[in-house]
Amino acid sequence: MLNGQEKFVLFILIHCDSEYARTKGYLYTFEGERIDMRKMGVAMVYGVVAIFLIVIVSSLLISLLLRFTSLQESSMSWVILGASFLALFIGGFVSGGKGKEKGWLIGGGTGILYSIIVFIVQFLGYDATFTAEQTMYHVGFLAAAVIGGIFGVNMTTPSRRDA
Repeated sequence: MLNGQEKFVLFILIHCDSEYARTKGYLYTFEGERIDMRKMGVAMVYGVVAIFLIVIVSSLLISLLLRFTSLQESSMSWVILGASFLALFIGGFVSGGKGKEKGWLIGGGTGILYSIIVFIVQFLGYDATFTAEQTMYHVGFLAAAVIGGIFGVNMTTPSRRDA
């Protein structure tokens, strides 16, 4: 019996250019098109790093506002939510721009990777899973990252139109 990794390698060798698959090991077919998994993975990592940088900077700014003004955290909840959606949109945009194709897939992967990291931190650090409200937020974050990935591909890839 073959294990999961052996089946994946066999799938790659059967369905892809065998020489390239042997040397790189990252080529995958999707709807008849070849996708370089390494390129997609690097693009998603760039997107997630961009998300966390934006989240850290916005958290610092919001915490300074809360500390040195009379604002309350409850009055900032919509601002925090908007900053989160903007961070995921920009992260999807960065990953789509870096990947240069299949922006919806790369953006979606970026959103899922972000949600997995947040879930792991919450589960291991706070011994809690996502609530229904958090799950809805993360579905929205996924949608924002997908839209960002689509825009990222279309803004960074040159037009192929012959006018």
